[in-house]
Amino acid sequence: MTTDIKAPEFPESITEGTVAAWHKAPGEPIRRDELLVEIETDKVVIEVVAPADGAVSEVIKAEGDTVESGELIGRFEAGAVSDQPSEAQHAGSAEAEPTSVEEPGQPVGEISVSPAARKLAEEQGVDISRVRGTGRSGRITKDDVARAAAEGAEPARGPGITAASGLSMEASDGDAEEIFTGERVERRVPMTRMRASIARRLVEAQQNAAMLTTFNEVDMTAVMALRARYQEPFQARHNGTRLGFMSFFVRTSVEALKRFPAVNASIDGSEIIYHGYYDIGVAVSTDRGLVVPVVRDADALGLAQIEDQINDFGSRAREGKLSIDDMSGGTFTISNGGIFGSLLSTPILNPPQTGILGMHKIQERPVVVDGEITVRPMMYLALSYDHRLIDGQEAVRFLVAIKDLLEDPARILLEL
Repeated sequence: MTTDIKAPEFPESITEGTVAAWHKAPGEPIRRDELLVEIETDKVVIEVVAPADGAVSEVIKAEGDTVESGELIGRFEAGAVSDQPSEAQHAGSAEAEPTSVEEPGQPVGEISVSPAARKLAEEQGVDISRVRGTGRSGRITKDDVARAAAEGAEPARGPGITAASGLSMEASDGDAEEIFTGERVERRVPMTRMRASIARRLVEAQQNAAMLTTFNEVDMTAVMALRARYQEPFQARHNGTRLGFMSFFVRTSVEALKRFPAVNASIDGSEIIYHGYYDIGVAVSTDRGLVVPVVRDADALGLAQIEDQINDFGSRAREGKLSIDDMSGGTFTISNGGIFGSLLSTPILNPPQTGILGMHKIQERPVVVDGEITVRPMMYLALSYDHRLIDGQEAVRFLVAIKDLLEDPARILLEL
């Protein structure tokens, strides 16, 4: 029985997507619920799985093609799955064809390479035998090749690629270009849909808002002492959940937002929308780009619940498993550049929000306390805000409120 394979229904905020990768070639057997095709949108990569045992009978939208919500992208033939390769696979399906390789210090083995990955490896001069596959059963995907290229995997000079000075080699499909000038190599590749969307939104944020940033610093002594004192009983009480810094910042942000509702608001045309709830976006860095999953109703959550949600978001973001719903909405955002060593930065607003808090690296610095110089673990905080709605004094007072709550966490409990 033949079944249509269609792109999933996208939310209203997403109009189209791009076929990122077909994980099965026509004729290649696949089990029910196995990954069939990935569709990349502006926000997430959506997985489409096989509706039953069988095989793809026809690919209508190839990798790189743009698809709309619910559009036909292929056809699927249901049927019993045989362990023997089909005629279509014998006819030249590169995706199912194993390639024998010998890695340094390793015995000869076999790897499975998707057609998109093989093509990208040829275009970018990446030795496929040196790429570690992360797909099902160790299959090398397009992302694996792109990652290897970015990390500087040893190039393999393929047919049609010459290292002659000034020679330009353009990919046959126009998707990538490599320029060789002596020993200096440049690669030109198109942006992914997600990266292009991130770039567009960042530019729009700067063009459409009167964005300013105010700074302060916070003494993290109290929070660090609290974590050290209660870490073990906290983990024992909450099934191994570690007490991190982010949950403190989420809770203090919520308390500060209650006192300064304009920072939790958004502008819609000539109107201001004051949100009566606290959905805190937490920026997460992935191989595909920055994503911002949202902790819903953060004011009703305890520290352990916040930590659990953030840890879950982080693991699913790295695996590409976040849904569009996970990243929709949000009334305020927190970004932690400190995990990468950033000492100070100016975060960019996440429209239509009017405020974003930037955390940074904790560094011991000499400070004056009660008239004496002492060394304390200090962190710079940055609040970027939309000056169209938030006055400077309000932004400063908001950041000072966060500072006061972090330096004396008992204020949160006492609502001071």
